[in-house]
Amino acid sequence: MDKDGDEKMSWYRLLYPMRTYLIVSGAGEETDVMAADWVTVLSMKPSLVGVAVSPKRYTHKLIKKYGEFVIAVPEMSMLRDVWIAGTESGPSKLERMNISLEKSEKIKVPQIKECLANLECKVVDSAQYGDHTFFVGEVVNAVYDKNAYPRGIPDVKNADFMAHSGWTKFVRFREEEIEAE
Repeated sequence: MDKDGDEKMSWYRLLYPMRTYLIVSGAGEETDVMAADWVTVLSMKPSLVGVAVSPKRYTHKLIKKYGEFVIAVPEMSMLRDVWIAGTESGPSKLERMNISLEKSEKIKVPQIKECLANLECKVVDSAQYGDHTFFVGEVVNAVYDKNAYPRGIPDVKNADFMAHSGWTKFVRFREEEIEAE
């Protein structure tokens, strides 16, 4: 409930905007891509990330089956693909997406060529929390566009990173960078 007593607002939306990612799962004819906002870094050593996926999603089934997934970082020019990946289910949606899947270096799950970065992950743990499963993946390889990440740091002025601000709205990170003192 908001300060005016409106119960329509979902509490988790108060955490937005959040970065949006594409989660690739499966291999071959089973390959699927899902949009996800609920992705986080868990540890630097070992390199661990987490992603929350509803058991209702086809991606959930594939992550369980293969024990691997890719976290791909899209740019704003991929908004249509992100929207399709987030609103449609199953591998048939790939026919409507303008992405190129390519072989990953360390896992069977492919990565997305057009993305600014791809993190190849092997599942090391998972747990059910309410209506989502939290998959913990060890990052076994990462590839990225050197222009988007010069010296391994995101260049928000030149790369067109995106974030999901809610429902059908997305935002860019194109404003002035402010350095903390």
